Amino acid sequence: MNQKEIKELIELLVEKDITEFEIERGDVKLHIRRGGAVQAPQAVHVAAPAPAAAPVSAPPPPSAATEAAKPIAVVASTVADDEANLHIVKSPIVGTFYEAASPGSPPFVAVGDTVKDGQVLCIIEAMKLMNEIEADAAGEIVKRFVNNSSPVEYGMPLFGIRKS
Repeated sequence: MNQKEIKELIELLVEKDITEFEIERGDVKLHIRRGGAVQAPQAVHVAAPAPAAAPVSAPPPPSAATEAAKPIAVVASTVADDEANLHIVKSPIVGTFYEAASPGSPPFVAVGDTVKDGQVLCIIEAMKLMNEIEADAAGEIVKRFVNNSSPVEYGMPLFGIRKS
């Protein structure tokens, strides 16, 4: 399942007012939830391959028209109040998040590390180009919002930095 298919699926769910949807295809599991409190993004999770194809299920559409106006959890870019005092480094592009330069290499940064302004934090791959994402503030990394090899959207939080 590629990002274009995921985007089309999200647009269909918004159009049909479906609040929650889950699909499993091979070793890829996609869970989308709209409405309610904004949570950490839940995008594509790699799971053990299922022995048989999993059924696709969707709950009935919401009763209130305001549900459609609420954000989709997959593309939510806001953070919880307890993280409001952190400087949030957000994704400048749509792509795939990588914590290291190559598989087997140590991550650029980890929670607890002190970073300088301009230090590389991660790589986001977009259209086969590796884009280094740099810290735009100096401080301590206190939170990482994205898992390695996960898709990210424009404006999605990547790291929380407590400024020094």
